[in-house]
Amino acid sequence: MNRNSPRRDFLKTLVMAGCGAGLASRRAAWAAPRLSPVRFADITSRAGIHFVHYTGGFGKKYLPETMGSGCAFIDYDNDGNPDVLLINGADFPGHRTRRVTMKLYRNHGNGTFSDVTAKAGLNVEMYGMGVAVGDYDNDGWDDLYVTGLGEARLFHNDHGRFSDVTKQAGVNNTGFGASAAWLDYDKDGQLDLFVCNYVKWSEKGDIYCSLDGHHKSYCTPEAYPGDSCRLFRNLGGGRFEDVTRKAGIFDPTGKNLGVAIVDYDQDGWPDIAVSNDTQPNKLYRNNHNGTFTEQAVQAGIAFSEDGIARGAMGIDASDFDASGYPSLAIGNFSNQMLGLYHNEKNRFFIDIAPSSAVGRASLLSLSFGLFFFDYDLDGWEDLFVANGHIEPDINRIQPQVAYAELPLVFHNQGHDRFQEVGRELGFTRRLVARGAAYADINNDGAPDILLTTNGGPAYLFENIGGNSNQAIRIKTVGTRSNRDGIGAVVRVKTASGSHAQTVHSGSSYCSQSELTLTFGLGNEQAVEEAEIVWPSGHRDLLNNLRARSTYTVEEGGKILARRPFRP
Repeated sequence: MNRNSPRRDFLKTLVMAGCGAGLASRRAAWAAPRLSPVRFADITSRAGIHFVHYTGGFGKKYLPETMGSGCAFIDYDNDGNPDVLLINGADFPGHRTRRVTMKLYRNHGNGTFSDVTAKAGLNVEMYGMGVAVGDYDNDGWDDLYVTGLGEARLFHNDHGRFSDVTKQAGVNNTGFGASAAWLDYDKDGQLDLFVCNYVKWSEKGDIYCSLDGHHKSYCTPEAYPGDSCRLFRNLGGGRFEDVTRKAGIFDPTGKNLGVAIVDYDQDGWPDIAVSNDTQPNKLYRNNHNGTFTEQAVQAGIAFSEDGIARGAMGIDASDFDASGYPSLAIGNFSNQMLGLYHNEKNRFFIDIAPSSAVGRASLLSLSFGLFFFDYDLDGWEDLFVANGHIEPDINRIQPQVAYAELPLVFHNQGHDRFQEVGRELGFTRRLVARGAAYADINNDGAPDILLTTNGGPAYLFENIGGNSNQAIRIKTVGTRSNRDGIGAVVRVKTASGSHAQTVHSGSSYCSQSELTLTFGLGNEQAVEEAEIVWPSGHRDLLNNLRARSTYTVEEGGKILARRPFRP
């Protein structure tokens, strides 16, 4: 579809006519002026995080070397402080030179972290790629699923120490695993598992590709056959069943990198959006009977505006304009710009990036991890994008494209308008970024950022000044629903307006942000009403919640804890 097509303009006019005035008034009410400039400070070294991603490369330029890896925030010891997990690569078989593992850093709550990998049982060697966090057995302790090259691992959390239960659980994935997400697709109160697979690659089947005709380069995915995502249904008792074919997910043409769980049609059932690299994106609509129907073409997210299947990497969903329906952001290859698919409320999306600052600023970037978050707590979710090319020599062939690239941050100005403010916030270093996640690491109410780079260090950025506005945080604890409350929709209402978020696993690229939700309130001091719609269908209403606190809410409406933000 041409970006100036009459159909697009007509649809956009209808949307603006229906909600433009409301959005403008809510924007004015919610957006308090920032009392001090927000910036993100690199505190990695000071925090005690010393990690360098290992690709296993030894001069052959194998495809997996340039694709990894992700990161996660997980409160593995249930002390209320989000800890840091960094996924790592490994040597290729037959080329062993060293032993490396993923790293788990415990958050001490005072701005410092310590390496507890061995103590926690995670000093496991594997060629890791992605990670998803969720309490699959509802015992109150979050578990880990780590994808990788040729294998995956399910780690059960036994009160702060993890054990590998992959075999007995039946969730091994032998493809080239990428992103993963926990969801309760059949609403039985138990978390199921969705796993993305990239392409069918092996060392023996590696293909020679070249950008200049003289030197080997990393192949694009067109060189390799695709693979199917997999869906594992939780049977209870620590066991899963592979229902990929039975559920209608099987598709061997996919080159799947990112997954977002999103109820795009607001029917109360989780749907699944998958970003595909050089293949059409997928949107699996939940049929409420254990099966899905793929609807990406009909919904308008399969291709770019001009009908091209782009090189899609990371993905996230958010109701960024408070319309009541979640939209999608998808990171794409360089010279393709981001996709910002606005939900038109009729099971159809329109990509508004080409006519916005989002498209213009991201055109030359190759975008991997991305997520929506409200960094300045003004009540409107902004967009962070981690960028980095896959080919170190790309600048010799395309002078306008760089290998290391700047992160981008798009400030949500309301009314579908965004402004790129990355440099202003302190992101001035070019990185070969891959995974990205957010969490409030220091209990000040403002979200901080974790970032991984390919073959380089991880970075932890502290949000300074974001908490000059008010906020409230909500952690969900299911009873009839899954223990984490994944899939619960939380709506908060103040005198100025309302906003909704969904507790979700997955999103970004191979990464996992914290499960606790942060709602920016601008200058509002309290939430008049918070409504939680649980996956079970139960609804809770909470009244008069004070700002500057994290509330732990159990299904049934009981507030288990209130933790004030630090001054």
